[in-house]
Amino acid sequence: MSHQLPAILFLLPLFAAISMPVVCLKHRHWSHPISVATLAVMVLGSILNLHNVINYGEVRYVFSGWTVPFGIEWVADGLASIILVLLSSLGFLGVVFTGPTSPKALGGRIVHYYILILLLLSALTGIVLARDLFNLFVFMEVAAISSYALIGVAGGRALFAAFRYLIFGNLGAFLYLLGVSYLYAVTGTLNMTDMVDRLPFLLSSKALVGGLLFMFIGLGIKMALVPFHAWMPEAYAHAPESTSPILASLVTKVALLAWIRIIYWVLTASDALLQGLVGFYDIPILRLIAVLGSLAAVIGAALALAQQNIKMMFAYGGISHIGIILIGIGQGNQTGFVGGVFYLLNDAVMQAALFYLAGIAFCHYGVRKIDDIGRIGKQSLWITGSFIILALGMIGLPPTGGFFGKWNIILGALEAGNYFSVAAVLLSTLLTLAYFVKLLEGIFRQTSTKLDVQFGEIPFSFKLTLGVTSAAILLLGLFSAPIVQLLLDQALPPRF
Repeated sequence: MSHQLPAILFLLPLFAAISMPVVCLKHRHWSHPISVATLAVMVLGSILNLHNVINYGEVRYVFSGWTVPFGIEWVADGLASIILVLLSSLGFLGVVFTGPTSPKALGGRIVHYYILILLLLSALTGIVLARDLFNLFVFMEVAAISSYALIGVAGGRALFAAFRYLIFGNLGAFLYLLGVSYLYAVTGTLNMTDMVDRLPFLLSSKALVGGLLFMFIGLGIKMALVPFHAWMPEAYAHAPESTSPILASLVTKVALLAWIRIIYWVLTASDALLQGLVGFYDIPILRLIAVLGSLAAVIGAALALAQQNIKMMFAYGGISHIGIILIGIGQGNQTGFVGGVFYLLNDAVMQAALFYLAGIAFCHYGVRKIDDIGRIGKQSLWITGSFIILALGMIGLPPTGGFFGKWNIILGALEAGNYFSVAAVLLSTLLTLAYFVKLLEGIFRQTSTKLDVQFGEIPFSFKLTLGVTSAAILLLGLFSAPIVQLLLDQALPPRF
């Protein structure tokens, strides 16, 4: 049974999505409880899978008995299993949050909406588990198509944002697939593990460099890396309030995970291969990643500071934090790598919580811009309390997980002697502090004595999702030591 868990985790949301049109043909309101139940089982399955991997080692799932390199292989190692717990948990909370908003916002499209959510989560699961470059492409496209539709379902400006996302997404997919075709032509394989054994003999191939360049640009677009980020802020800002938390917390993070896989599990899987790539082409791969991350961290935070729309501000903040994660990943040592992955876990939770908060602010107080946020003020103390916790986490102050993630990234940069990366983390932190001070000042500036409530009492599910994610930000900090140790024991790439 444990050997089948990776496939079961993928099939659970996929089977629910396929069967939902029939099951909910006459009872559309069943779609929400079916989705919640499916993802609750997925959460339990992902926890069980992580337990098995920790105790018995990674699980390699080969389809139809075709062995590598001829068959398709999925691998549930420590890193994949940890990310699956995060993915399923945030997916579950996202669907719980969707419940009260979906009937009014979606009308007759409610069944289609939950089908798309389940397909998205199934595709993201496939990306996490895949060890085949072409299957990675297939799952990325299923996730992208689902995302386009989930954004466009709101209509109006969301349709334009979804269309622009589609253009950028297709460009990224084309470049990635072009790069994969180059690598396949050179190596004769698509399996990552098999490719590692063949690359050291092909270092003189210009097709190899071209293919890698196309792949990295394609994935850079998918994960909204500066300067390929233009599609993301408006897409997340104009998406339905129920959709933004799932997209912001998971889609770009899983694309980033695919980038990390290719870099560390293929290109730098051994010191000999890393030295060969760097020595022949004079391309310091990891240092280049750290530089790109530094630029993204500072530019994203600066653009966030310039925003008046709350969701746009949070979207640019997410772009900045993608850069911070890359800074850790690019240091080439255990401390930086684990700090980057730990920060990825924290940022996924923080992005979900921020967009929950933005959704509640709009649905119940009509707040879109910072100038109007004073309507909430002291009359909604639980929202203000959650926001303060989120601000501490995003800035990176103790006792939140954001502090310990940044601390390990800085330690990794100091260990590598990369003071430019240290300066970038500190500068982006100051800019993040500036735009959260701007928000906090707006919250405590009471612009009206009358509370503008649009839809009555705030639903319990809204309070639950925001409360759970806020608590998780603190718990990730309080239990940072065992989580970091778990990452050191289970999630390091081969070269470490």
